[in-house]
Amino acid sequence: MDQIERIVGIVEGWVWGSGISVGGETIPFVVILLLGAGVYFTIRLGFIQVRRLGHGFAVATGRYDDPNEPGDVTHFQALSTALSATVGIGNIAGVAIALHWGGPGALFWMWVTAGLGMATKFAEVTLAQHYRDVKPDSSHAWEGTVSGGPMYYIERGLGKRWKPVAVLFAVLLGITAFFTGNGAQANTVADVMRSEFGVPVWSTGIITALLVAAVIVGGITRIGKVTGVLAPFMAALYVAGAMVILIRFYDQIIPSIGLVFREAFNPTAGVAGSGVGAFVVTMMWGVRRGLFSNEAGQGSAPIAHAAAKTDEPVSEGVVALLEPFIDTIVICTMTALAIIVTSAWDDRFPTEITLGGGAQSYVAQGPDGAFGTAATVPGQIAVTGGVTTATGAGDMHIAWNDVAVDTLYTDASQTQLFTGTIFPAARTALSESGVQYTTLFGSAAQNGAPLTMVAFRRGLPGNWGQYIVVITVLLFALSTAIAWSYYGDRCAFYLFGEKAVLPYKLVFVIMHFVGAVVPLSVAWVLGDIFLGIVILPNLLALVILTPKVKELTDRYFETKPWIQNAADHRRAMEERRRGSF
Repeated sequence: MDQIERIVGIVEGWVWGSGISVGGETIPFVVILLLGAGVYFTIRLGFIQVRRLGHGFAVATGRYDDPNEPGDVTHFQALSTALSATVGIGNIAGVAIALHWGGPGALFWMWVTAGLGMATKFAEVTLAQHYRDVKPDSSHAWEGTVSGGPMYYIERGLGKRWKPVAVLFAVLLGITAFFTGNGAQANTVADVMRSEFGVPVWSTGIITALLVAAVIVGGITRIGKVTGVLAPFMAALYVAGAMVILIRFYDQIIPSIGLVFREAFNPTAGVAGSGVGAFVVTMMWGVRRGLFSNEAGQGSAPIAHAAAKTDEPVSEGVVALLEPFIDTIVICTMTALAIIVTSAWDDRFPTEITLGGGAQSYVAQGPDGAFGTAATVPGQIAVTGGVTTATGAGDMHIAWNDVAVDTLYTDASQTQLFTGTIFPAARTALSESGVQYTTLFGSAAQNGAPLTMVAFRRGLPGNWGQYIVVITVLLFALSTAIAWSYYGDRCAFYLFGEKAVLPYKLVFVIMHFVGAVVPLSVAWVLGDIFLGIVILPNLLALVILTPKVKELTDRYFETKPWIQNAADHRRAMEERRRGSF
């Protein structure tokens, strides 16, 4: 497993570490392309994310739905499915990870990513609707009647010569679905259930995999119905909990927002050590988690939106631009503020340090006294009175979530200091009296969903905070995995035809279990790697096809087809009411 983690780390460096050096710091190409494309679409489409936000909400309500138009799901169900994929673990664990590594300033860059991403999301969904493939009927519910997404607008919009690029995208996104929308979700649920209730990760993995399988076999129609209920419920529950926290800590909201802006451009070292304090690190983590959360430019959400019942591509494009707004501007912000106002982001908490566990690692002390992730695992670490004996530069320390644990104890109440030797390879610690331990205790930094849970536990009375996060983690993770299974099977359908859909779903369920049992860092980094790669062919196609998006947009708002759609919707509702009597 250690070898796998090293390989994953190397590949991550290629994807997110390669870029342009500015002032001695490297701005990754992925960040430059993502933000640059968002700026380009915003300008070319005349700040459509601001001018047409209200129209997007109006279309999403269903007042313009025509049931006779082609598609598998309504505008609202398409939005719910896409939101189920975006409003998920990224809002609970992803935001916490951004604050852990990038500090409070990372939230600002999540806002920037979301604001620009709204225009990007509009462009890719409009094209996905325009170039989608619609079949008159389907022999199996799990196949669906509509297929759309970047692979279709790359091939049909740019021509047959671009087919290899379309195939590349489908392959990459099909693999991304296994990690970003599946493995990371399962991993977070398993992590929460293990840390809070002591449930083995393999048990959680089996249960959630079976639940996902029960839904995705029914295809987009069943997925749309399930997410149409789950998405609003889970978002309302989570937002209500966060709102109560912000009300209780209302006096900390303005100072916290001020901290976000200050740290965005002049970050200071925080709980994760020397990594936080570099402007590019803060910006990169904000953009990474922002992209993971709202998926703008990734090309995944257009697949769900392509299934909406409409013959006007732009009508679904304006619905899609709501996603980054709801997901990041609203929900991610509430999560981040809850963590900041409760002072959970840079605090340490009593923790059971499982030697060799997923969150346990080793860090090396640098010349400046700060700690960084150790390149190699030490042979042994001597501890006296709970503290690492050697404290000079280059010395190794035991860490939790890559943050050094200052003092180690042998009991949960932290009254008995540990003195002895830690043997990383054996995943054991031997005290000077000869007692062997596989777990120690200490005050450690939290990360991911456990950090958000701490904030909710602090911010809400009793155990309500814990239960709200546990329930929403479970619902968010399941709904995200369900939605991402559809993204992946549409890629399989594009590449190999309808016979590949069911096998893909089966592999997806298996990978859900695998994601639950691998270390947290591996699950998230693998998702980040493929996410960083898959946006490249999609953004390239979007930029080239921007004139088509502009043409479709101008025609839509000039002809105003929603007026006729509203009349058709009222007539259909009236006929349905008469037919029920």
